[in-house]
Amino acid sequence: MAAKEFIEYIARHLAEEPDDVEVIESLGMDDQPLLELRVNENDRGRVIGKKGRTAHAMRALLTASAPDGQRPRLDIVD
Repeated sequence: MAAKEFIEYIARHLAEEPDDVEVIESLGMDDQPLLELRVNENDRGRVIGKKGRTAHAMRALLTASAPDGQRPRLDIVD
C-alpha cells in the first residue's frame, strides 16, 4: 500500500466525515515525499489527537513503512 493510501485509510477511519478526507502527495524541498492531510474542521481534533499523539503515531507508522532512504513528512493542514 502506498503512503498516500495508507494515511488516507487511517484518517478515514478516525473521521466522522470520511468523505471530507483528502491526501495530497508531492515532493518537498528536500526531494522527500510530502503528504498534506486535509479533513473536515470538526474532525481535525480527532485526527491530531490529545497532545498530538494520534498525529505522532501516524507519522511514526508512515516513517516505519517508508522504503530505505526516504523520510516522508505528514502535514495536517487547515
